[in-house]
Amino acid sequence: MTSLDEYDPINENKFRHMKTVITSSGESLASSFDMRFGRAAYFCVLDQESGRTEFLENVNKDDSHGAGTKVAEKLIEMGVKKAVSGDFGPKAKELLEKFHVQMVVLQNTGQSVGDIVKKMKN
Repeated sequence: MTSLDEYDPINENKFRHMKTVITSSGESLASSFDMRFGRAAYFCVLDQESGRTEFLENVNKDDSHGAGTKVAEKLIEMGVKKAVSGDFGPKAKELLEKFHVQMVVLQNTGQSVGDIVKKMKN
């Protein structure tokens, strides 16, 4: 598994298309959707064209402050165009808006990440 800090978008060939990130409590499609953005345990990166997914650990989840902003910066560097979470902090939201990353806010639905991925593919 890769962490957000280790992800290298220049050398990464798996995700050349539009990327969507979904906040996750674990590192599999069976994991529950995490309502937190900057403090989510993992991120599911979905390649919208190929349908492939990869899970990245959120190395910023335990930071004392600025976790959402740090995560937003890394996702922008990765070329993410859509982020799905339960909430976005004001600074992360501002940064994502500035770089035209669409934010999708889901209410606590009790869904797994796989359920959300399936709906996004349809």
